[in-house]
Formats: sequence, structure tokens, C-alpha cells
Amino acid sequence: MINNLLTVSNLKTHFPFGSRWFGTYHWVKAVDGVNLEIDRGRIMGLVGESGSGKTTLGRSILRLVEPTAGSIHFDGVNLLTLKHTAFRQLRRRMQIIFQDPYSSLNPRMQIKQIIAEPLLYHKIIPPADVEERVAELLDKVGLEAYFMHRYPHEFSGGQRQRICIARALSMEPDFIVADEPVSALDVSVQAQIINILLSLQRSEKLTILFISHDLAVVERIADRIAVMHEGKIVEEAKTDRLIKKPQHPYTKKLLAAVPMTGFK
Repeated sequence: MINNLLTVSNLKTHFPFGSRWFGTYHWVKAVDGVNLEIDRGRIMGLVGESGSGKTTLGRSILRLVEPTAGSIHFDGVNLLTLKHTAFRQLRRRMQIIFQDPYSSLNPRMQIKQIIAEPLLYHKIIPPADVEERVAELLDKVGLEAYFMHRYPHEFSGGQRQRICIARALSMEPDFIVADEPVSALDVSVQAQIINILLSLQRSEKLTILFISHDLAVVERIADRIAVMHEGKIVEEAKTDRLIKKPQHPYTKKLLAAVPMTGFK
């Protein structure tokens, strides 16, 4: 078994803009030659300012956005060479937690339906077992079983994000992209969600790519940190080393913007 669960090599995701007719057709290089490795059972933090390309990188890895070039090896398999059926089977092992828990839950569906939908779609469990499985998943994120019969608008932001985590866990994934999962939450609630993710990472043996613009948050959760700027990874190191001895000027700039109480 290879130690790296995920290996990204020279990944590029470019978007066109402008008009061919007027000679202003250009490309936005959102991800521009990224190399990244994430070991099994580890949490990689990915930080950068808005527009740095970090969200596009996370979505490109899951092929929610199709990359322009490069390779993405997941458990030794290049995802970019897989046809739809083969990729769909492997995709179950990779999930995402979105930034906004308000818009990522269908307001017309009960929580039971939201969490059970991927289970039934992939025929992981029979319909008769849905309620028991949903109750187990809610318990893992610290919510009561009776919540499954409520609708998203009846919950706080932190509770909704717990529901999103439960939905991601329903597929029993090996890898989760957590895309700014606490940025829309109050500071006290952020700590609760981070603690839940850390606990689940250990108990479920998850590998996580944790995306954030906040270095203080990433320091609390990540084993390693990669710093992204203008579509490129400009620095990567173990968390302690990067925080104490940053090498790249951009990393130093990000650290200087963080309140001193966030770091040792």
C-alpha cells in the first residue's frame, strides 16, 4: 500500500474569458502547475487569500471542475484517465464539505432525506435501514436522532454544518475536501466544528484537505500546510515549521496579518 493517498502532479485548471471576435480571448489560470501530496490519515491545510485558486484546486481534485492538464492519482489511480462509470465508483470514496451550510442543503427536504439520498442512490443500504443509519451518522456529529425529521431552516449555522459533515460521512469516504467549512460560522462554533473534524479524522481514519484563508484556524487542525498564491503552491511544510520559520515572502505576509494570539 502506497503511503500517499493523493498525489497531484502539475495540475492546471484554466478558465476562458473575453471574446474571440474582438481579440480579447484570454485564460484565467486559477490553478497553474500545482504539485501536492497528502499522506493517508493526515490533514493537509491549504491556505491563501481569496482568488488564490485554493477552492478551484479542491474542486479540481474531485473533478467537480475538470482540470485542463496534469494528473491526480488517488490510491494509485489517475482520476483524469477514468471513464464515467469507473470514476463514479471511485468517487464514493471522495467527498466534499462546502463552505456555506445554508445553500448546500435542500430547504425542501428533511434531514433524513438529505443524508439518505446518496446512500439510496448508490444502493449502499436498503431503504428499510435508512432511519437507523441516519441516526448513527447524526450521533457521530453530536446531533440527536429526532433531528432527522426536521428541515434545514430549523437549525443554526453550526448545526447545519454538522449535518453537511454527516452527509459526507454517509458514503464512508477515505478522503474529504473541507472547503472553508468554518468561515461562515461564529468563532465559538468554529471551534466545535474543528473538534468534530479532528475526532472523526481519528475515528474514521480520514484523509482531509482543509481549505481556509485563516492560518490561525489551519494551524489548529492541519499536520502540514500548503500556501497557495496566484494559482501556485509557493510553500509547503509541517505546520510547526511553517508557522515558526516561514520561507516565502507571501507566507510571511499571511502570518503578519494574523493576530498574535493565534500563534505560539
